[in-house]
Amino acid sequence: MADKKNYYDVLGVKKDATEEEIKTAYRKLAKQYHPDLHPDDPSCAEKFRQINEANEVLSDKQKRAAYDYEQEHPGMGGANGGFGGFSGAGFTGFTDIFDSIFQGFGGGAVHRDTTGEDINLQVTLSFMDAAKGCRREISYSRNEPCPACRGTGAKDGTAYKTCQKCGGKGQVRLVQDTMFGRTVRVGACPDCGGKGKIVTEKCPDCKGRGYVRKETKLSIDIPAGVDTTSVLTKHGYGQASTSGGAAGDLIVTFRIEPHKIFKRNGMDLYVDLPVPFMTAVLGGTVKAPDLNDVFDFTIPEGTQSGTEFVLRGKGIRGRTATGSMHIRVIAEIPAKLSREQKAALEAAAGGVELKNYDRAKRYADTVSALYGKDPFKK
Repeated sequence: MADKKNYYDVLGVKKDATEEEIKTAYRKLAKQYHPDLHPDDPSCAEKFRQINEANEVLSDKQKRAAYDYEQEHPGMGGANGGFGGFSGAGFTGFTDIFDSIFQGFGGGAVHRDTTGEDINLQVTLSFMDAAKGCRREISYSRNEPCPACRGTGAKDGTAYKTCQKCGGKGQVRLVQDTMFGRTVRVGACPDCGGKGKIVTEKCPDCKGRGYVRKETKLSIDIPAGVDTTSVLTKHGYGQASTSGGAAGDLIVTFRIEPHKIFKRNGMDLYVDLPVPFMTAVLGGTVKAPDLNDVFDFTIPEGTQSGTEFVLRGKGIRGRTATGSMHIRVIAEIPAKLSREQKAALEAAAGGVELKNYDRAKRYADTVSALYGKDPFKK
């Protein structure tokens, strides 16, 4: 990432963002630009790299403090200028200067294990599985600690020796001339990389890396009501650390297949319900679908096509909330009418107040023959 790139802008957060806000922003962007989802887009790969670099700095309190200081005091990062200007010889920028100050008061540098990278995985669910919840077995490849060497990278987990330069501490005293004068601090040992030991014979199974690539199978419980904005995190199921730290996380997102009948908005369900024209006019009971089966739904007399009814508690039932079902009535109008049907409908335009008894009688007989119901009886 270029020096002028602002890490807060990269993650889309404010400078006073909390750790949780930074973490949430990082995961959202990492999911959006992950190279696995855009294998042929180099711009997404570069964006993903920038996102990870920004998160590495802003998610670490000391690195973030050093970065903020350098942003407020440009050019104070050392001879080379910019954040990380003290890099080299085990230094990592202003963090090292702060460490040297703390050490002067009796503090000591601590080797920091690096957490393994997160893995982003998208799972496709049917509409019903997403709405009602399900258990799904997933499989993916990841780096796992090598069982043969127990993650040490040394043959049998024992083929290593204590680093002579640091005496097994993983740290050495480093001297640096800075604008503040000469500083003496404890930094990672350059010979062993801060591990305190040097591998004398590499593990043949992992070639000294300390991890192996394996296919991982995992059963996950997917709660009812997940959608495309939901994120399910499985801690410790990401990539193995390359420096003895904890494994990263598995971050699961979802793609929901559409349904032929239902649509949803949050926990609410929406369905168009076709009903016979005479049922809309005269009222009656029809079968309506829900997530489990069908149920009897009463259509009031004189219901207009397009009328929406809201049934509380008939939507998606989540852990903390239950949605509603929105039923929109669509009256089915006959495409073709016989002469008798047309006469009946024309007669119906006058309603029950028709003064011509014979005409009303013909209308009632026609409707009864067509639909099996006397239109003048409640």
